Amino acid sequence: MQVGEGGCFLETAGVEASASPLSRRASEAGRMNVGVAHSEVNPNTRVMNSRGIWLAYIILVGLLHVVLLSIPFFSIPVVWTLTNVIHNLAMYVFLHTVKGTPFETPDQGKARLLTHWEQMDYGLQFTSSRKFLSISPIVLYLLASFYTKYDAAHFLINTASLLSVLLPKLPQFHGVRLFGINKY
Repeated sequence: MQVGEGGCFLETAGVEASASPLSRRASEAGRMNVGVAHSEVNPNTRVMNSRGIWLAYIILVGLLHVVLLSIPFFSIPVVWTLTNVIHNLAMYVFLHTVKGTPFETPDQGKARLLTHWEQMDYGLQFTSSRKFLSISPIVLYLLASFYTKYDAAHFLINTASLLSVLLPKLPQFHGVRLFGINKY
């Protein structure tokens, strides 16, 4: 660190200072990034591209299914339908209803008006994370339909649940608020 005008400290890139004990510890442990936050303007844009997030997502859906299977008075078709409906409801709320970001962003409030799905991958359509989040409810729907043996009541519930989570993901609905719902 160097002393600049007015007695304030300046950080110089690549220069290690040995004046303070803190910098000595940092040089021993590697290079220290002082005052460095995340590099994204809005971390919501890249969270689904994080390492291991897809595996964690699949494990959480599997854990939900196992917990529902452990309830003794639920049959297998009911458990599959509940897994599908709870998954789709949670994804609808987290991806298509909640707006803004939990982070302080320097984007002049643009993220405040967008849902997580609209912020993801900077609004680019058909990225790998968007494809994964579009295919996963379809796979869960197919599994639920198979294990309920295409029973009419379960099939209707699972289909309505799938449509409620897939339609908002279409590029035609990017930024669209039907009937003024979730406008503000």
